[in-house]
Amino acid sequence: MMQSLQCRDLRAEVRNPVRAYARKFQRYLPSSTPLLPITGYSGNSLTIDGADPLDVNYKLRARISLLHASSSAMANESTPLFTNKSTPSTRATWYNYYELTRLHKFPLGSILVFWPSAWGLTMAAYSIQLPVRSLIIQTIMFAIGSTLLHTAACVLNDICDRDFDRKVERTKNRPLATGVISVSAATLWLLLFVVASVALLATANRTAFLVGLIGVFPLHALYPLMKRWTWWPQAWLGLAMNWGFPVAWISVTGTLNKEIVGIFFVGTICWTIVYDTIYGCQDVRDDAAAGVKSTSLLFGSWVRPILCIFAAVFVAAVTWAGILNHQGVSFFAISVGGTGTFFLWQFLTWKVEDVDDCGRKFEANGNMGIVLWAGMLLDYYLEVR
Repeated sequence: MMQSLQCRDLRAEVRNPVRAYARKFQRYLPSSTPLLPITGYSGNSLTIDGADPLDVNYKLRARISLLHASSSAMANESTPLFTNKSTPSTRATWYNYYELTRLHKFPLGSILVFWPSAWGLTMAAYSIQLPVRSLIIQTIMFAIGSTLLHTAACVLNDICDRDFDRKVERTKNRPLATGVISVSAATLWLLLFVVASVALLATANRTAFLVGLIGVFPLHALYPLMKRWTWWPQAWLGLAMNWGFPVAWISVTGTLNKEIVGIFFVGTICWTIVYDTIYGCQDVRDDAAAGVKSTSLLFGSWVRPILCIFAAVFVAAVTWAGILNHQGVSFFAISVGGTGTFFLWQFLTWKVEDVDDCGRKFEANGNMGIVLWAGMLLDYYLEVR
């Protein structure tokens, strides 16, 4: 009987030596240790669900899983061992393209591009007492333009980051990461929104149009690459997201007040560093494993006190710009006071390790924008009535 079993094992090894080799490896693991499902392979890099790289048995478990997968592929040659995730696995629907633009989350994201434009329009309108009708028309135009530009930026970001996105839990199901939408199709979708954004921008005066083009090329265009080049991609994002402030000011006045615009613009960059660093804290572990650089990783355990400094600079910049623009009491009471109160609440209640709370605090910054704008609008109304 023993000889029969040994002969059977020997025949199994001859038929499938890879599986036999995997069994030998598995002897060195506890019997309760499960194998890991392999979800992707590129060169010498494995993507394994449920794997903790800090686990001392990680590499051994990965090797055994790979061997078992190889043996299964040998047994059934019609089943590919690894799927090419860059090739669409299912037919894309209209919702996949809608999701690619992030419009399914509207106004989140788009509103953060719009607020600097709204602030610039209103402060400039206050300074020259622009008629209400003109302010309303320009505000609507910039709201549409901000949405178009943000959607284009999201599509470009997903094209550039599709390999990173597959390694991050929060982004792994995005249409380009899963392969539902091809890169070529996404590129055509991107061009559509870029052309629409530039066409709308062309309705502004010549100076505003030329300055606005810088916001599209290179600021938004280069942002996806910054997380590969520098630990400060959020600073570059601040330039891109808030470029609407100087463009809006020029659109209203025809000129650029370097002092007021410069001070306020620096403040908005600090604001972007605050909210996008909080946003990035959702993904710090996955980003570190994927090799993505960010201020969320750079600041580490000092993230809260450092962001408090950036928030204070933003409030100080808003105050200083308001003084230079001769803003009234409503501006300082509501815009400055409300913004300062918001940041006080945010940092006192922010749970850095709580992924859900990081998401909520990020979204709250969009709501803060309306508080800042409300003081400006009231100040403007009292000035032009």
